Amino acid sequence: MSERPVRVVVADDQAAVRDGLVTILEHEPEIEVVGTAADGAQTVELARRLAPAVVLMDLRMPGVDGVEATRTIAGLAPPVPAVLVLTTYADDASIVGALRAGAAGYLTKSAGRAQIVSAITATADGHRTFAPEIATVMMRGLSARTALERVAADHALTVQETRVLELITERKGNRAVAEALFVSVATVKTHVNNLFGKLGVASRAQAAELVERAGDTGG
Repeated sequence: MSERPVRVVVADDQAAVRDGLVTILEHEPEIEVVGTAADGAQTVELARRLAPAVVLMDLRMPGVDGVEATRTIAGLAPPVPAVLVLTTYADDASIVGALRAGAAGYLTKSAGRAQIVSAITATADGHRTFAPEIATVMMRGLSARTALERVAADHALTVQETRVLELITERKGNRAVAEALFVSVATVKTHVNNLFGKLGVASRAQAAELVERAGDTGG
């Protein structure tokens, strides 16, 4: 069991939500809120400086979003805070993106007080906690990941080309891909052209379809 009280940073761009979560958690003897953040960059800074056990992370925030903040936090020097996502969104891209970035758990904001508190303490103890309604999406995401890796191996894609293909399957345009990879749009266009050449496709839709077929057929 981790140390008690569990040190928590609450990250959400809506002040009312942040304040509401703090109000809920400050009455729990097993939890101590040590900081709050309104965007991903601030969340990363607090995670690095305050070393909380758990970061309660919203996904859609201005600037650096929750997925990128989660990925950065997962790469911090030990002890690494565990990220528990708490968000409105339960779509495939949000869930799979957060889990691939290193989130230890995922709840939606329909979760009640007891569920949130239980998930925080469980996450601090090294357990993975997920809302029941996202189980199907998680399975689809794992299948999609396997298909992506299969296509990458079959067509000798580089790590960066594989990441570009992954973002294409999530229907992201060049600018969104550039922001996710921290490169220029021109660099993304070069990767996309190289990717299309290796895959033998002429469009994003065809590239995504290739990955989908790999998932459907298992090869």
